[in-house]
Amino acid sequence: MHSSVNKEGFHFDEHHVLHELHHYLPAQAPLKDFVHHNTLHAFQSQPFNQAIRGASEILGYNVSLKLHEYRELHANGRINSEILKDIIKKRKGENRLELWWNKVTTKQYDESPLPRIGKFRSNWKKKFHVDLDSMVHPLLFRLLCSYLDQGISIWKFPIENRGFLSSIRRIETTGGISIFKSKRVRDLIKKPSLKMKDVLDILVGDEKYFGTYIFDQQFSHSGWSGMVSSIEQFPESLIDKRKISLHDLIIVECLMEIDALDYHSSKEWQPLAYAIDEEPEALFAPVTYSELHEVLSLWQEAFEFSYYDQVFAGIQQKDKQKEVTETKASFQGFFCIDDRECSFRRYLEEIDHTCKTYGTPGFFGVEFYYKPEHGKFYTKLCPAPVTPKYLIKEVGSREKHTTDIHFSKHTHKTHSGWLISQTLGFVAAFRLFTGVFRPGAGTVAASSFRHMDKIAQLTIEHTADHQKENNLQIGFTIVEMADRVEGVLRSTGLIKDFADIIYIVGHGSSTINNPHYSAYDCGACCGRPGSVNARVFSSMANNNKVRTLLRERGIEIPVSTQFIGALHDTTRDEIVFYDEESLSDSNKAVHQKNQKTFHDALDLNSKERSRRFMSIDSRLTAKDIHQKIRLRSDSLFEPRPELNHATNALCIVGRRELSKGIFLDRRSFLNSFDYRVDPEGKYLLNILKAAAPVCGGINLEYFFSRVDNTKLGAGTKLPHNVMGLIGVANGTDGDLRPGLPSQMIEVHDPVRLIIIVEHFNDVILNVLKSAPETFEWFKNEWVHLASVNPETNEISWFRDGEFHPYTPLLQSVPRVNNLNELIESEQENFPVYLIS
Repeated sequence: MHSSVNKEGFHFDEHHVLHELHHYLPAQAPLKDFVHHNTLHAFQSQPFNQAIRGASEILGYNVSLKLHEYRELHANGRINSEILKDIIKKRKGENRLELWWNKVTTKQYDESPLPRIGKFRSNWKKKFHVDLDSMVHPLLFRLLCSYLDQGISIWKFPIENRGFLSSIRRIETTGGISIFKSKRVRDLIKKPSLKMKDVLDILVGDEKYFGTYIFDQQFSHSGWSGMVSSIEQFPESLIDKRKISLHDLIIVECLMEIDALDYHSSKEWQPLAYAIDEEPEALFAPVTYSELHEVLSLWQEAFEFSYYDQVFAGIQQKDKQKEVTETKASFQGFFCIDDRECSFRRYLEEIDHTCKTYGTPGFFGVEFYYKPEHGKFYTKLCPAPVTPKYLIKEVGSREKHTTDIHFSKHTHKTHSGWLISQTLGFVAAFRLFTGVFRPGAGTVAASSFRHMDKIAQLTIEHTADHQKENNLQIGFTIVEMADRVEGVLRSTGLIKDFADIIYIVGHGSSTINNPHYSAYDCGACCGRPGSVNARVFSSMANNNKVRTLLRERGIEIPVSTQFIGALHDTTRDEIVFYDEESLSDSNKAVHQKNQKTFHDALDLNSKERSRRFMSIDSRLTAKDIHQKIRLRSDSLFEPRPELNHATNALCIVGRRELSKGIFLDRRSFLNSFDYRVDPEGKYLLNILKAAAPVCGGINLEYFFSRVDNTKLGAGTKLPHNVMGLIGVANGTDGDLRPGLPSQMIEVHDPVRLIIIVEHFNDVILNVLKSAPETFEWFKNEWVHLASVNPETNEISWFRDGEFHPYTPLLQSVPRVNNLNELIESEQENFPVYLIS
């Protein structure tokens, strides 16, 4: 069976089984830290096509579109016939084109194989007619939810600081009522020496099946098990800490199963290993790659290249952008690489032809924990895998956090609760009713602008007065500041010709009645708005001592140049600027003019977004549509305040000129990079080390949530119930739902991300070989990689460890003169357009 079994004697290795279980379970953190990741991370060491078929056959996941869906896409022209034929020829040979064309387009296949997971444990139903899941799960989930609760429950778990198993044992020992009905189980739970092997001996009987049984059991509720696994490995992900482990969960669940069997079984039961008729299939034995698998992979590649080929053709056929070196930029703006900023930047450049925009991860290279002035806890504002050593504190905040009076602990008391419900309860009900018809931002809305008080100050510079707090350095030293500012400027290629004003624009999201709000904020800021980071970086870059060090390193920032932080709310398409009072008089006048440019661009951006919202007529004026967009964000009954990263498919790492003038339909992450500043790829290495897991993680979570919204996604958000503020479930007794709800992915095309790098092939290859963990993403094709030669504009495709020349099949890319007409058209899916 599974590798945890020692075949010489079948010794049960508990530690190994738990390690493997941690590896394969979903890894989604609690809701407040919802950061996108590769859902099938456990299989990432294998080539993509092999890995996803293994995940399907072993764990029962749907890992691609169905055959009829691919064929419908082909019939609708979304999958190009010439590209499909070209892929068949390359993979199967030109002489077998007709044979495989018929297999791909017409042959019928059985697409419903039974997965291996759960087969062994299903014998409880077959042999003893006992449905353990329906008997055990409701109570188990309530215990877990109560124990892990982060603030919903009125009554706390009786003993929460002893560990999950110890707390239940304590309740059983000292309480007057038992969770269990069986005397045998009540006696077992009271034994401090109780081991996992003891309960598995009773349930399973034979050590060689222990590992398989544990996997079957835990994957029957992989959402809760995955959450326990995540909290065990990262206990800091809970604000109100809890001690819990898979070890404790398995023992408690096994005891509950024994209790159910003792109490409910209609006949005397025996360990499962002695009741089965045939040897169960080894859970992780090699998966046979079938003809159906090959057909699906051909379709998937054709679907992907039907889009990629348009992008490549657009890059080669676009008009060359003339670099304006003789004219000083009106302003420069740094934005997150987020695909939602793609269209915003395009409109800024369209309105003001002399401005320049750049893309970099939205934490802007400054990693720290943030503590609001009146907050009790630290918030991480950098990529999830990074552990900061620094703390930024908010001081001098004047913001008053308002609350509704009926959100009070007095509502839980007998007399005051009855009084409040009979008075303020009716007021709250009336406000809820009117809020449906007249949406408005209330105290319960998650607003990106509330993350930091605009008036407050931040402890950015480390001084003698600001030493350490909880082993975190308060602020950054001058050298540390200079290092981070230099890193962002050099990696994006902006080391000269600075404008008078440079905007550092973070992004966040505002929403109401949406438990997945963190998934809409900045992933580079660990699912929070990027306002603090934008303001911190601007302060660092404005510091005269930092500029002195940068000058010594070859970066001369003029005295007239000032950096200013900002936050773009991607749901409302609104922007706020910070520290505007610090601008010089001349720059204040320029900023006033630039503000109109930003607001006009946001109006146009709203209009472009509206074409995917069925409730908005995209033929209205941009300002009218923008007002409707704002109302959507305040609406309690709107399940789609924005579509977040839906349709993402592309990441461009290069100069803005590479993609400027191409309409990419908000599908591209844009990371600025200038090969001339980094001929050896030093900064390219850091870009790819972030782009592969961050952008690739976003892409793959959308991919798998789209193709299997039941097991790898969260289903529709409409019946979701927030469980303990850590996850969502359907109803009160359901399993936690990992992944994304259907409202976030229903318009998404499940194609793998392609990263296009503007540099020479040998440099890119050397960079990748120096970072094996990043190289794995591309070598195994979880993320595709292509290059554009900066001198010849030739395109190369990375496959089998090396680059191969690629010539686009598309001979002519359509052009559009009026982008507004394109937005107002009724097209659902836009191809790539060249903007004249």
